[in-house]
Amino acid sequence: MPTLPWTKPNPAQPNTRALVMASRLEVKSMKYVPGFFLKALSAWGQVRKAPGALGASLEAQLTKGVFFTLSAWEDRDALYTYAKAEPHKSIMTGLRSTMRGSTFTFWEVPVEELPITWKDAKEHIDAQARVDAESAH
Repeated sequence: MPTLPWTKPNPAQPNTRALVMASRLEVKSMKYVPGFFLKALSAWGQVRKAPGALGASLEAQLTKGVFFTLSAWEDRDALYTYAKAEPHKSIMTGLRSTMRGSTFTFWEVPVEELPITWKDAKEHIDAQARVDAESAH
């Protein structure tokens, strides 16, 4: 289970809040794992240079076909600018057909609480997955 450690692309301004985004992404079949992982590494490279990115980590559970992302941003605009830029935009569009399911969650924290732990991120992801399941019914 390779985990790319928390990296800080840009310094946070003291006494501000960060927007945190965490996701769980699962591929439909193990045959999609290598391609997904390579594309995730490309997006990882992009986030490391993204304006407004305060931190990021990636956990790949390759034998399960599950990928977790965790990032912190100066604000929602910085996150959306990253998401709409290449290569992220094409990667996400191209991978949609290979996905079994995904969960995305967002919350804010004081920048002094960065980095976010994977335990905290996965608790937020699990809570969001429960909300998503309830709204689907």
